[in-house]
Amino acid sequence: MSKYDRMIEVNKKRSEEKITAAKAAIRRMLEDEERVSVPRLMQMTGLSRGFFYKNPEIRSEINRALEQQAGVIDPRRNILDKAMDGRIELLQRQVAELKRENESLRKENQKLRKSQEKKDWSVFKNL
Repeated sequence: MSKYDRMIEVNKKRSEEKITAAKAAIRRMLEDEERVSVPRLMQMTGLSRGFFYKNPEIRSEINRALEQQAGVIDPRRNILDKAMDGRIELLQRQVAELKRENESLRKENQKLRKSQEKKDWSVFKNL
């Protein structure tokens, strides 16, 4: 085995170890219900930011983990969602009430216009 082949073999082995460490860190974060982020993975593994973004295998693993976590990990998001749902419900009730009020005002306006037209005709008849 030549030095070159040996060097390639060592580099390949190191790369596989890095990938294994990164995947293990991602799994650990998922199990601990910790938000998966590249800076946190960098702290846990000691690997560079570029490794996480440039390595397609790890990048796809991170994306999969983020999709899996969407909205589950961040408790503030659940609280905000509940608050927004309450606000939306309140606004929908207000819209329905305003529509009813608008309709009644239109009917009242129509009655008043008819009444005004009758008065106008009576004035013409009296002339």
